[in-house]
Amino acid sequence: MMQCSACQATTQEGKYCSQCGASLQPLVCVACGEAHPPGTIYCTQCGVLIREPVGGSPEGIDNQTQRTIIWSVAGLGLTALILFLAWPVYGPEGRSSSERAPSPLATGVSSVDLSSMTPREAADRLFNRVMTAVEQNDSTEVVRFLPMAMSAYELAEPLDLDGKFHLAVLRMQGTLAQEGLSAAEEILATYPNHLLGLGVAADALVALGDTAGAREYYQRWLEVYDDEVARDLPEYRNHERMFPDMELRARELVN
Repeated sequence: MMQCSACQATTQEGKYCSQCGASLQPLVCVACGEAHPPGTIYCTQCGVLIREPVGGSPEGIDNQTQRTIIWSVAGLGLTALILFLAWPVYGPEGRSSSERAPSPLATGVSSVDLSSMTPREAADRLFNRVMTAVEQNDSTEVVRFLPMAMSAYELAEPLDLDGKFHLAVLRMQGTLAQEGLSAAEEILATYPNHLLGLGVAADALVALGDTAGAREYYQRWLEVYDDEVARDLPEYRNHERMFPDMELRARELVN
């Protein structure tokens, strides 16, 4: 006898539950091949969504979004947002403050014990892994680590402004434009003239088809740029290589 993960009824062993008809067969992760008991939602080895939970999709990335990522990264190339975000954020000279030293993640996530880190350190490591995969057009790695990275930042709450920016970037990478906009707006609610928040908010609105709203954000970005750069915020230094491309995008949209 065994318990059905769908209806919790005790049922005889077999392929399907005798009470509700749900499958009792192990679930295999399509990303890494790990087998899991029936009812598993996320792979315990790589974090990829295995099945939709009862009642709808969990927070993070559903299977349709995973397919979208695969096509957008492997088939259609990177969007303009990701082209300008990925390399400046985590190129050889543009690592975040937590990634100044070479990251062991470059040779595999198994070489890093995420459990030994603080939630924020683990989140930053996963962010690094995702953006490296984006840069390399490695859709398998993006799909594998993107849900883990987003969940890691959510577990690391409360986030500072740089952390909120990272979460916004991850959500945009996952084609979650509305969620990316929400994260950017959280930055702007605290710091209305934050250059990174304004930039991501503008790009999210472009993705959502709101060109007028995006233009307003980028107009403000241009107006406050000199004063903000002079503030020399840590996150500005970490991501300073983004600003030339962001300025170009702003001027193209505003003019």
